[in-house]
Amino acid sequence: MENQRMEELLARYRARRAGATEAFRRINSIVVTEVSRRETVKVTVGARGEVSALEFPTTAYRRMAPAELSEVILDTLAKARAKALAEAAGVCFDGALEGVDASELFQGRIDPASLLPEDPFDLAGFDDLARLADSDQET
Repeated sequence: MENQRMEELLARYRARRAGATEAFRRINSIVVTEVSRRETVKVTVGARGEVSALEFPTTAYRRMAPAELSEVILDTLAKARAKALAEAAGVCFDGALEGVDASELFQGRIDPASLLPEDPFDLAGFDDLARLADSDQET
């Protein structure tokens, strides 16, 4: 009976880990492109706001004052980053990462692999497994 219970807990842990891994894969695949109002600037960013492309689709930028062009670039970049972050925030982790600061996670300051290690008997993983067991007993 005890072995069966442990196998069930391990299966639940592995399912949570697989779900979190898939969520991270989806987040890492997010790419957002934003084009400024007059199509002067086109910016492409990833989920963490990193710029992967900055383009000038038309020659309109040539007629702009440097300060105006700078403002358009920064505004377009901010909109692209906001959309990418909103998309990343919409990815569901199904409770696998309770208590984790999402902004730290999305900015790459937390290693996802450290949150749910492959071996649940690593110190952190064992704690997660024990919390699963405790939450089962409470319900």
